[in-house]
Amino acid sequence: MGYLTGKRVLILGVASKLSIASGIAEAMHREGAELAFTYQTDKLKERVLKFAAGWDSDMVYPCDVSSDEQITQLFESVGERWDGIDCIVHCLAFAPGSELDGNYVDVTTREGFLTAHEISSYSFVALAQAGKKLMEGRNGSMLTLSYLGAVRSLPNYNVMGLAKASLEANVRYMASSLGPSGTRVNGISAGPIRTLAASGIKSFRTMLDHNAKQTPLRRNVTIEEVGNAASFLCSDLASGISGEILYVDGGFNTTAMGSLNDLADN
Repeated sequence: MGYLTGKRVLILGVASKLSIASGIAEAMHREGAELAFTYQTDKLKERVLKFAAGWDSDMVYPCDVSSDEQITQLFESVGERWDGIDCIVHCLAFAPGSELDGNYVDVTTREGFLTAHEISSYSFVALAQAGKKLMEGRNGSMLTLSYLGAVRSLPNYNVMGLAKASLEANVRYMASSLGPSGTRVNGISAGPIRTLAASGIKSFRTMLDHNAKQTPLRRNVTIEEVGNAASFLCSDLASGISGEILYVDGGFNTTAMGSLNDLADN
């Protein structure tokens, strides 16, 4: 029996078999959780339905998090099947591609800035507001995904870095706000992984290669490793952890220059 047996988890952001959300769903399913999913557009509906079936779920709902009405409808629909939710996993981020290519000051626009923050950060607290009633009294948790660009500047990450910084602050404020009702809130700062979302960042393959050389483990992490960490944080094994950003990046965030051999190679 897995350590998530009996837990009901809503996951937003499954887009492909390579997405971090898929790695999280796989790990949580392995550990016994019941899962529900969302899709943003009809174009993704059949794909998500197929993934959900592989994890023994037929609970798949539309939700564009830029719409308060759709967020409200999501939880009303979930509430028709479940009397409560133990965990909400937020794997959503977006910025227009034009904002992720070039000098930050030159390419950032008001519209792109607001869009990045709305989808990548505000949506997390919007889900907490709408889902609060279903999570009451269950000592559950909320989890989101961040990246090192929240605390350090990175080429072409640009406005997404600011949105992730906002998201990490969101984790702390939400943890304080929801803690008295027993709900924990955490984030995972994952190392770079070749996902559909990452493909929008220019020169991402070069960044992956550099990351692998500088990381103490001398490799990049996988969606399976992030999924394992996520399933732990959403379980009762992590009952004393809230307001934290857990790095699952092979230790990259702890280094400054990598090894002397790597420096010599350059």
